[in-house]
Amino acid sequence: MVDVFSGRLLVSKDGRSVDPEEALQNKVVGLYFSAGWCSPCRDFTPVLCDFYTELLEQTQPPVPFEVVFISSDHSAEEMAGYMHAMHGDWLALPFHDPYKHDLKKKYNITAIPKLVIVKQTGEVITDKGRKQIRDKGLSCFRNWLEGADIFQNFST
Repeated sequence: MVDVFSGRLLVSKDGRSVDPEEALQNKVVGLYFSAGWCSPCRDFTPVLCDFYTELLEQTQPPVPFEVVFISSDHSAEEMAGYMHAMHGDWLALPFHDPYKHDLKKKYNITAIPKLVIVKQTGEVITDKGRKQIRDKGLSCFRNWLEGADIFQNFST
């Protein structure tokens, strides 16, 4: 993920700047393209939140997974409100970073919500993360991990 977010900072839910190299190293990453004004997004975000919480808080050791939110909100205030109201404790590309347009183009985002699961290189494991979480729940993470070339003891 160093390549994807090279030279950029991410922000945490509480507004802290986060170095992506440290936060995303050796993790499967879900790029979550979403917005607070989008009702399908507001429908899926709590599902993603539960999935994220279960993977990170209820497995030992915590699994190598992180979500990076790429906002399609209309303002930084809207984005912050959506993050505080509905999001898990995941990361986000800052609202004013124009790189979000490059990411939408790179990952062919034509509608939201979209959860693209990527390897460390930024290569796509699946662009159907939302459907897989809805259909398979936590078990889909094992497939993502296998596709990510990250080897670690993990059991569900």
